[in-house]
Amino acid sequence: MEMIDILYKKRNGEALTKEEINYFVQGYNEERIPDYQMSALLMAIYFKGMNKTETVNLTNAIIDSGDRIDLSMIEGLKVDKHSTGGVGDKTTIALGALVAANNVPVAKLSGRGLGHTGGTIDKLEAIPGFSADLSIEKFSEQVNKIKFSLGGQTKDLAPADKKLYALRDVTATIDNISLIASSVMSKKLASGADRIVLDVKTGSGAFMKDIDQAFTLGRAMVDIGNGVGKDTVAIVTDMEQPLGNTIGNGIEVREAIELLKGQGSKDLLEICRYLGSYMLLLAEKVSSLKEGMEKIQEVIDNGKAFKVFKDFVKSQGGDIKYIDQPELLHQTKGVYEYKATKDGYIHQIDAELIGKCALTLGAGRLDKSTEIDHRVGLDFLKKIGSFISKGETIVKVYYNDNNKLNDSLGLLEKSLEISDGFRTVPKIIHGVVTKEGEKRL
Repeated sequence: MEMIDILYKKRNGEALTKEEINYFVQGYNEERIPDYQMSALLMAIYFKGMNKTETVNLTNAIIDSGDRIDLSMIEGLKVDKHSTGGVGDKTTIALGALVAANNVPVAKLSGRGLGHTGGTIDKLEAIPGFSADLSIEKFSEQVNKIKFSLGGQTKDLAPADKKLYALRDVTATIDNISLIASSVMSKKLASGADRIVLDVKTGSGAFMKDIDQAFTLGRAMVDIGNGVGKDTVAIVTDMEQPLGNTIGNGIEVREAIELLKGQGSKDLLEICRYLGSYMLLLAEKVSSLKEGMEKIQEVIDNGKAFKVFKDFVKSQGGDIKYIDQPELLHQTKGVYEYKATKDGYIHQIDAELIGKCALTLGAGRLDKSTEIDHRVGLDFLKKIGSFISKGETIVKVYYNDNNKLNDSLGLLEKSLEISDGFRTVPKIIHGVVTKEGEKRL
């Protein structure tokens, strides 16, 4: 088998065989295939596409480039949740406790953030002492004991994906459904979960700006999951404005804690209830979405979810004082109150610009070497559709550096639009994709 023959086939729009896909993934991972040939193939895939079978085979080839996590020592059906990334997305932090409190094991492997979307581990490391550096044995023991553990992804998990993504990033071949879907699902499937719920974001603060493309991506990932025998569901959710009221690290943990205590924002609660209900459904703990939502709300109301979260933080070395007093998580040198310059309705809060604003404050990283500031962030008192009076505070900005604050305020101003006309609140849940088909709401 020769790489040039594979290039000819895909250039001409032909489907590649499982053996051909295994050949180029393994060859590139082992550095036997040069960048220039792999770049040519990625561009051919970008223009000619891959069918469902090719995409499943590509995913399996990427998985086989590294380790598969064995979670067989964990009791019960393990349901994982993955988000394609957004601004203010602290869903995993609350959702893990909500599902675990319903006696469903949540064995979650997460990554760090790069750019403006933020990583779950970065957020949780705002809690002094918290560590996601767990052995598989410790990780599994914790899930069996309290039903919830969160560890970091290892470098041996789908290593071919890291190499392929780095090449896609510099060859303008990121935006292809098959390549995106195989990248996401290779890591999820290698992580050892039995069932998977996907949160596919769409809007200004998401990777998929277009809602139809978001559903197409959801369909591709659901096909991959079910194609390898893992029951998979994708929920398409909104990212036109930041999720919840907060953007940052420690400040987002605070908001997740508020939700678990029956407080917090309505949009975050709606997404957590919806995603959590599907996780309970896939785990065969409930028989309907309605019952699942009731169960999620029940563990908020009776305090079980908050207790699970405290046990989870304590088990991973975190200082519980910061859970009982979450305002300590975002104590900064200063707090700037950004006020409305006129009366009107908030018409827009551009999620991508708000993410860049948080990044400028120091809440994110431009590259893997950047040291992030866990304490800085933004807290919105008003969201899209709210009426605001001149001089009223829209957002509190928590900062530690005056220069970074000044730079971020320019982005904040650009992101906000106040108009005379009322704008309805954006829909949070756009629809769901299952193996039976697509349903838009």
